[in-house]
Amino acid sequence: MTSRLFRKVDNAPIILFRIFLGALLAVECFGAIATGWIRANFVEPKFTFSYIGWEWLQPLPGYGMYAYFALMGLLALLVMLGYRYRWSLGFFTLLWTGAYLMQKSSYNNHYYLLLLTCVMLWFLPAADDVSLDARRRKSRRRQMPQWCAWVLMFQIAIVYTFAAVSKGYASWLDGTFLRIALQPVSERMQLPWLVSNWFTLVLAWGGLFFDAFVVPLFVWRRTRTVALVASLIFHCFNAVFLQIGIFPFFALSFVVFFYPPEQIRKVFFRRESTLPVVEPSDARPILYGFFVPFLLVQLALPLRHWFIEGDVLWTEEGHRLSWRMMLRQRTGYLQFHVWHKGTELPYDYRTELTPKQQLFVATKPDGAWQMAQYIHKNFAQRGFDVQVFADCRVSINGAPEAVLIDPTVDLAHTPWEPFRHNPWITPFPTRP
Repeated sequence: MTSRLFRKVDNAPIILFRIFLGALLAVECFGAIATGWIRANFVEPKFTFSYIGWEWLQPLPGYGMYAYFALMGLLALLVMLGYRYRWSLGFFTLLWTGAYLMQKSSYNNHYYLLLLTCVMLWFLPAADDVSLDARRRKSRRRQMPQWCAWVLMFQIAIVYTFAAVSKGYASWLDGTFLRIALQPVSERMQLPWLVSNWFTLVLAWGGLFFDAFVVPLFVWRRTRTVALVASLIFHCFNAVFLQIGIFPFFALSFVVFFYPPEQIRKVFFRRESTLPVVEPSDARPILYGFFVPFLLVQLALPLRHWFIEGDVLWTEEGHRLSWRMMLRQRTGYLQFHVWHKGTELPYDYRTELTPKQQLFVATKPDGAWQMAQYIHKNFAQRGFDVQVFADCRVSINGAPEAVLIDPTVDLAHTPWEPFRHNPWITPFPTRP
């Protein structure tokens, strides 16, 4: 096994993946500017809900975030071209991490996967060939250790595997969630069959089996074409009907690692460079010192909700960073009651938030807790040490509403527990 890890193979897949990744990152960044996503998530809000512990990380004032994303788009193009690769990718990763941490009202799994992939690719020799760096060095490498491809294959296998495991609950298996998610699309495109019982059942079970088996099908040479066709159908459907940005194309780009490297070079890099070829190193310290612990953490994070009391579908504790994708639609009602020395003070939190932020606060326990902290801080600046209680009721996938937050708990003076259950989140009597 060790000999296979360090066997030298053609590096065409990782070179092509770098080009795909850079192009997709540029589309993501410039698209965020063009579609108004930055305006809605960074410019219009008075403040953003950063990850807990990173509240100090807030958007740049004025039009600063437009420049921020434009710079990321330019860095992504440099990654695609392979120019000053580690500097451009490293700087992009830092900026992307900042944008990711400073707002979670629009949390999306592919933002997290992009972050992980950028971190991984920084350690990999993805600009050794077909790059401006190779021309600048006047030499290139045509090979890499086999493990460089395997770590990326393992990462995407983690994503698909945990996505399949998370789908094993009633509202997915009976098509309820998909009917809810596709209802606006069905009405807009006038396609009633999209939300029919038979079609949503086919989608639900087809999606589960796809996530569970697509990687093994790619690994086995005889079923690779079946896996490719299934991937094209699955991701193109998601791109057209679910409109989830670059994620379908990003997921498809990992396909290059499952095909023989020589075949990738023959199809995509037919024109041979005249630059002299140098031998690559096996980079054992990078594999054992970074990638082994990194991938072990990636295996552990999606498991953590099994060790936290309560149903993650209800409590949301352990939901993020766990590849629990496209599983639920949460709707809810929330009213804060602000008290100071026995007197309730008038306060309407909705005046402080955008509609998307209001939904986040009303349906996510950590959102309600962070808003309570904001309210307490706001009143403290005026000399009031207030208590903040929440009347919060939530529905998941159209189920009857239930109380999510204990209304007798003062959220302003209650700490957040990141690694265990927060007891003020009420239990749900049955699985939503």
